Amino acid sequence: MSYKLWIRFAALLLALSASAWAQDSGTAVKPDDIKAEPFKDAKTVGAVKKGEVVSILKKQGGWMQIKAGAVSGWVRVLSVRKGSGGPGAAAEIAGVAGVATGRAGTGQVVSTTGVRGLSADELKNARYDEEELKRAEANAIAADEAKAFAEKGELQARQVSWLPATDATAVKGR
Repeated sequence: MSYKLWIRFAALLLALSASAWAQDSGTAVKPDDIKAEPFKDAKTVGAVKKGEVVSILKKQGGWMQIKAGAVSGWVRVLSVRKGSGGPGAAAEIAGVAGVATGRAGTGQVVSTTGVRGLSADELKNARYDEEELKRAEANAIAADEAKAFAEKGELQARQVSWLPATDATAVKGR
């Protein structure tokens, strides 16, 4: 192989491997369907299992495009943790407050979670903020750390009964 051809081959190999390195890896924190499009009602093209390592290709709203084995598609952002999982992975994802949306074929938002105290305009204008997500993830701790903290403070688990159901009309009359 000539020197110039070798240089071109090396440059091509470097460019291809750089794009592969640009992909983030992640770990599924719960089982979820892999969808063909970032919508709840999109065709299911596969599934991801809890603990499965995936490649993160792209983020869009409340969805993440991943590659799991030979299958590429979309899962909900809260189903995958960036990085290698571990004991605190589920706690880190669960601690993220955000907006999760679904589509019922119309493209309109049909459901939301984690939005207490937000107005309709705030929900409509919500955008993904990677820096804010990093700040939230920085506050997460592993379950064993939380248990050690509780033991140090001599805290004990206690079963608490649900409050009795209330009449909806009584609440309106406040």
